[in-house]
Amino acid sequence: MRWFLRRLGFYLFAIWAALTLTFALPRLMPGNPIGGILQHLSPAQIQANPGIIASYEQLLGGGHQSLWTAYGQYLHRVATLDFGISTSNYPTKVSEIIARTLPYSIVLVGIAFVLSFLLGTAIGMVAAWRRGGGFDSIFVPIFMALAAFPAYFTALLLMYFLGLRLGWFPIQHAYDNGLSPGFNWHFISNAVDHGFLPALVIVLAYAGGWVLNMRTVMINTIGEDYVAMAHAKGLRDRRVMTRYAARNAILPPLNGFAAQFATAVGGVIFVELVFSYPGAGYTLQQAALGNDYPLTQALLLVFALCPIIANFIMDLLNLVLDPRVRTA
Repeated sequence: MRWFLRRLGFYLFAIWAALTLTFALPRLMPGNPIGGILQHLSPAQIQANPGIIASYEQLLGGGHQSLWTAYGQYLHRVATLDFGISTSNYPTKVSEIIARTLPYSIVLVGIAFVLSFLLGTAIGMVAAWRRGGGFDSIFVPIFMALAAFPAYFTALLLMYFLGLRLGWFPIQHAYDNGLSPGFNWHFISNAVDHGFLPALVIVLAYAGGWVLNMRTVMINTIGEDYVAMAHAKGLRDRRVMTRYAARNAILPPLNGFAAQFATAVGGVIFVELVFSYPGAGYTLQQAALGNDYPLTQALLLVFALCPIIANFIMDLLNLVLDPRVRTA
């Protein structure tokens, strides 16, 4: 219980730090958030309404308020899940934009990253068990080479060869133009086709790290006495590999899952930008270019909270899976 309270206090502090940073970062950007709204108005409209700028400043929280007042209002808005109005998509609420774009990123990153973890650990497990053989000599170098490339570079390669040259998959957007989103097979199958290449990029970019991590830990685990005892009992080779060696070797890679997930969350911005995929990363890039403070703050907060929540979940899993944590 004491361990859980210490970790909970740490994550509460991390959330406060994330809130503070997401408040400060947009204000360090050049430009003015009012400019995002004024771009949608003609000079004649601005001249005909002399007080329009002051009205928009009041709408966004006040034009000449102190930094501390703005910070207090920001914390109150976050607590009430009221992120304000998007200046680049005026008068749409920020919460509506996030609700529209975040599911794409959650499905894309969540499914692809879990697949990369499962694929990488499985390949690393078999490669370590049969180290020096053909499987180890072929698959490990391939996945390590793919992991060495930046995600956006892999995205460009796949877009060119599988999208443009072969035409197997769409290379832009989340679904075909003119198609209405909905929970039906036609839309879901179309969305899967559009999301296949971005998901494949994430799998190939991050599976190599899991391969190397699992292979290294697995090799050390194979030399333990309990593995030799399992062999001496005459157990099948596959059972010894999965139930004895891999079961204990999976804990260190599992501990690194959350840290790697934070990297994947940051990398999805570039992947979505390459494919013009309308997820949270692509929306964040557009909001930053348009000096959209409310939308930028909200999306930065979402990206900051994702690895914090992932780390907290991993700590809870360690509490369940590792008895040494419960007795610490």
